[in-house]
Amino acid sequence: MPAKLYLCPAPLDFGCEPLSPITDVLPLGTLQTMASITHWVCENAKTTRAVLKRVGEVVPLAASIQEQIITELPREVHKKGDHLAGQSKAGNLSAGDSKSSSFDAKHLLAAVLQGHNMGLISEAGMPAIADPGSSVVRAAHALGIDVVPLVGPCSLLLALAASGLNGQNFAFVGYLPQEATERGQRITSLEKLALHSGQTQLFIETPYRNAAVRDALLKTLAPNTRLSASVGLTLDTARTASLLVSEWRKAKPALDWALPCVFGIGR
Repeated sequence: MPAKLYLCPAPLDFGCEPLSPITDVLPLGTLQTMASITHWVCENAKTTRAVLKRVGEVVPLAASIQEQIITELPREVHKKGDHLAGQSKAGNLSAGDSKSSSFDAKHLLAAVLQGHNMGLISEAGMPAIADPGSSVVRAAHALGIDVVPLVGPCSLLLALAASGLNGQNFAFVGYLPQEATERGQRITSLEKLALHSGQTQLFIETPYRNAAVRDALLKTLAPNTRLSASVGLTLDTARTASLLVSEWRKAKPALDWALPCVFGIGR
């Protein structure tokens, strides 16, 4: 059978303590497939080895951690994303090239063309969803390689389902600006879009800035806008609070803002 590219979800507990049992978040079929793969494209090699170690505690790995062939996506792809990073004609990233061009990842899939199944994995959740990796998927399609997404957690969908916000029409908008004035303007524009179109707006933040984003949302949003926050998804301490902004202001829910969080606004 021709080799394939498998999209391998990683547990959502990256950087958290304690870790969730991997069997609680990844089904056996996914673990078995991941254990059989020896060639990887990833966001971070150290994190990938840590995930494979956890997989190997459930299903024996086809090759030891030291024998796994792991290639990281270029750091520039992490910063600018798979669609916005400039590239030269040789496929190398260059800040001077057009930002509208996208990273050509075909060379990363040489092992698949040689008959080896390959896994694409990010630090947490599903690769290419709120994470780099879409360039690898596009390259696989261009090369005629079958792409197989494996079952596992996606924080955006878990948070949306738990929010009570519109799950029929929604958008993920990444990170809000760090500068206070720009962040406030962005919040206002997202709220206007959400309230007029009914489209839920989802976004995330680095955990150490979660509290600042929460405060900016409560300061900027209208009282009747619904704000949802899901922290620590798939952990024992996971919790989602979804209330009107007026209700948030009366009594802020006791969430652990040091955990990874998905925010949502809408009606």
